[in-house]
Amino acid sequence: MFCCERIWVEEFTIWTKLIKREKRRMGKGKAKKAKREEEKRKRETRRSTRRESQRKRTSLRKNHETDLEDQDIMGAFLDKPKMEKHNAQGQGNGLRYGLSSMQGWRVEMEDAHTAVIGLPSGLETWSFFAVYDGHAGSQVAKYCCEHLLDHITNNQDFKGSAGSPSVENVKNGIRTGFLEIDEHMRVMSEKKHGADRSGSTAVGVLISPQHTYFINCGDSRGLLCRNRKVHFFTQDHKPSNPLEKERIQNAGGSVMIQRVNGSLAVSRALGDFDYKCVHGKGPTEQLVSPEPEVHDIERSEEDDQFIILACDGIWDVMGNEELCDFVRSRLEVTDDLEKVCNEVVDTCLYKGSRDNMSVILICFPNAPKVSPEAVKKEAELDKYLESRVEEIIKKQGEGVPDLVHVMRTLASENIPSLPPGGELASKRNVIEAVYNRLNPYKNDDTDSTSTDDMW
Repeated sequence: MFCCERIWVEEFTIWTKLIKREKRRMGKGKAKKAKREEEKRKRETRRSTRRESQRKRTSLRKNHETDLEDQDIMGAFLDKPKMEKHNAQGQGNGLRYGLSSMQGWRVEMEDAHTAVIGLPSGLETWSFFAVYDGHAGSQVAKYCCEHLLDHITNNQDFKGSAGSPSVENVKNGIRTGFLEIDEHMRVMSEKKHGADRSGSTAVGVLISPQHTYFINCGDSRGLLCRNRKVHFFTQDHKPSNPLEKERIQNAGGSVMIQRVNGSLAVSRALGDFDYKCVHGKGPTEQLVSPEPEVHDIERSEEDDQFIILACDGIWDVMGNEELCDFVRSRLEVTDDLEKVCNEVVDTCLYKGSRDNMSVILICFPNAPKVSPEAVKKEAELDKYLESRVEEIIKKQGEGVPDLVHVMRTLASENIPSLPPGGELASKRNVIEAVYNRLNPYKNDDTDSTSTDDMW
């Protein structure tokens, strides 16, 4: 009996030791796991810190470049943006178009535009649209909007042989037209003893019954929406682009802070004759070239929906897909193309654009149509935003929160059904209207249209 008890005690002791050893082992495992998790957390924190530092450096660099642009060629800012708009619309040749331009924060409006349906000289079924973004003055942009089309369609390269011009005729004629008008403006400038130092980008489309010709010189941009997607968009001519930089350097110039000789932010433009006086170089080999890129796209009656032409004041704050999605969503709630274009420029202002803004929207027969379901959802969204603004103001208690507080509060919420691409900024007018109705005696200083601290 004694022997059995001793064996039992020894087994119990061994078992107890095994349990204690297993507990120690598990404890060490937990400690190691905790240590690994702590090290992982520290690594993620370091990576996050590095990303934030990189983001701040990038933001500072962009702000620095923007400041240089503002001070150099774009002019100073106003105390408040000028939000009055110039609008136009029309239709013909199976197309409808609307346009909107707004001065915004700039001290001067330097944009211009052209919209012509039905061209002369047997081209009644053709149409031409263009946006010109002037800098260091508006003279070149204004002259181009009045005369560029004539220079394109009246040169022999465009006309070619008898009959309708071929695709190659059109492309060659467009290039010749740009070079001709640039030289013509140079001569006029020299007669004025070089008084005009301005320049302008140009983006446009020449639409024939069979083709759409995209034309681009500078950093304004055009895109084609086909089958609800961005099918084509023009490439911006920036000095840092490899081929542009090579031409600039071959002409004896340099690219500093993303600018030609540290000054001009575009590598192709009409005008800007101070950058076109390198001896021994042709017009397309200068520091700044007036040569456009031309792309011909065969039209698709079933799939083509709309074209957007806009200056960089739009593209600075909205990407290609964003703007395409936003315009498509607006066309589903209204068929007023002027209103759609106005919403684009307002949204870009509220997104932070500090530049002049111009946009032309050209719709093909198969552009999105007004949808009762989309209209209903839009009305429900507006009603929801109105109720939320009322709740935010009531929750404040004493005093009325300023509009910035209201916008920031809404921006922190997950609001469904906001217009894609535009998001909350596209509803600023709705929010502000409710705010003003509920706070009719507000101080004008709080009714800021500035977006500096909005988000």
